[in-house]
Amino acid sequence: MDVTHAIATILKAEGVEYLFGFPSNPLLDTGAAEDAGIRTIVTRQERTAVHMADAIGRLSAGDEIVAFACQHGPGTENSFGGVAQAYGESAPLVAIPAGYDEAKTDVDPKFNSRVNYQHVSKSCEQLTSPAAVGETMRRAFSAARNGRPRPAVVEVPKDVFHEEIPGDLEYHPSSSNRSGPDPDSVEEIAEVLLEAERPVIYAGQGVHYAKGWDALRELAETLEAPVATSLNGKSSFPETHPLSLGAGSKSEPGQLAHFLREADIIFGIGCSFTDTAYGITVPDGTTVVHSTLDPTDIDKDVESEYSLVGDAGLTLEALVDAIARRLDGESRGRFDDVAAAIESVREEWLDEWRPKLTADEVPINPYRVINELTTVVDAEDAIITHDAGNPRDFLAPFWESTEPLSYVGWGKTTQLGYGLGLAIGAKIYRPEKLCINIMGDGAIGMTGLDFETAVREDIPILTIHLNNYEMASYETPFSGDFADIGTALGGYAERIEDPEEVAPALERAIEKTEAGTPALLEFITAKETELSRPDLEE
Repeated sequence: MDVTHAIATILKAEGVEYLFGFPSNPLLDTGAAEDAGIRTIVTRQERTAVHMADAIGRLSAGDEIVAFACQHGPGTENSFGGVAQAYGESAPLVAIPAGYDEAKTDVDPKFNSRVNYQHVSKSCEQLTSPAAVGETMRRAFSAARNGRPRPAVVEVPKDVFHEEIPGDLEYHPSSSNRSGPDPDSVEEIAEVLLEAERPVIYAGQGVHYAKGWDALRELAETLEAPVATSLNGKSSFPETHPLSLGAGSKSEPGQLAHFLREADIIFGIGCSFTDTAYGITVPDGTTVVHSTLDPTDIDKDVESEYSLVGDAGLTLEALVDAIARRLDGESRGRFDDVAAAIESVREEWLDEWRPKLTADEVPINPYRVINELTTVVDAEDAIITHDAGNPRDFLAPFWESTEPLSYVGWGKTTQLGYGLGLAIGAKIYRPEKLCINIMGDGAIGMTGLDFETAVREDIPILTIHLNNYEMASYETPFSGDFADIGTALGGYAERIEDPEEVAPALERAIEKTEAGTPALLEFITAKETELSRPDLEE
């Protein structure tokens, strides 16, 4: 057996169902992956393939690791941004780029993945000995599965792919393990949370990976405390729940900032508290309790008075038990007051935004598109994501996620064109869901041709393009009729300029996706600049 077929066999043994990528890589070119029972999908651009793998890793809560393969040289260079994005967003996958022949791998100016990917991957190795294929691949999968999920990279020089492994392949798949928090610290923090007058819980993506959704809800209802999430943690707590504050980001609901201002303790669970424009700002003087799986995040950007290191689900369950023992069945008696205060602030905030959400102006106000989307689409039946910039900032405050892992949030490295691959990956993994991505002009220009990948592979996603002929603050107008492009690529597409046609167009497009056809809606929108940015200093 050669290295190529050995790797394909190992991928299947590790539970890999999909290999995404771009030729030329022997795993794709020889049919080895398909022979092993793995579905292969080739994209128009390497980065999109990585984004698809990223989506499945996250939407499976880390249970399903997807592999990515690409050509040596230009393929690995083009893929770098996708792997970097997955690293920044803590998404697990295993990348297997080809490298130059072993004798030339370190010769300048050849691109060496082992050298260049080290800072955007959790582990990064080069396979040089066919005898080491098993242990090398096992280390990669173990790194992706355990601890903080992130990409693992194994570069295989292109001549090594064709070398024979010695003897028979004997491979035992990697295991997945969880670690719990220090019991003494749990007891201390249970006391701290119960003594707080105005606690706020801040839930991150770690709650998703730990499947800690029920425990998070139980903790919130036991403490009778409001819950905010990060963008990556959005949907870990139902946003229709009376205690929900929504997700913190560059643009966020009004009630979130209000309760952060009032909080005496913020309990961060499964989050990094990374200093970013796409998270919350902790007010000065607020006591911070930080619980995370990655100890390097403790006190990294935000100082914490108390901390717990461990799996978010195990930590939440331990805290629920410790707090329940102390309450002994007694209610704290403030649920109704807290819920009423959240609803009051929320309604006041929505009243301020209703004119934009229902605007009749032409070009269409993008907030009108978002508002109609929330009305037409049942959030329970959908998985939604967005691109960087305005699509994220328009959507995040107003879309209420009700089911875990129904919103793929992101933002730390803000890579344009990310959302399309996420939606395609989401639809592959959850074919029964309506999978939506919202793009702007910059994003569709970077990865929009991979709409054809969705058409070619019968992956009926819904892409919404908010076209204001502008990218960020760049003044030179962008042009193009992207609805025509969507049609030319074989999908269903419409160009919408009348605000009264927004909802009917959405309904038509959804019907097309239900019939198996990818749909692209191009909404001609106004150059909206106002974002929901409630002030912590108010």
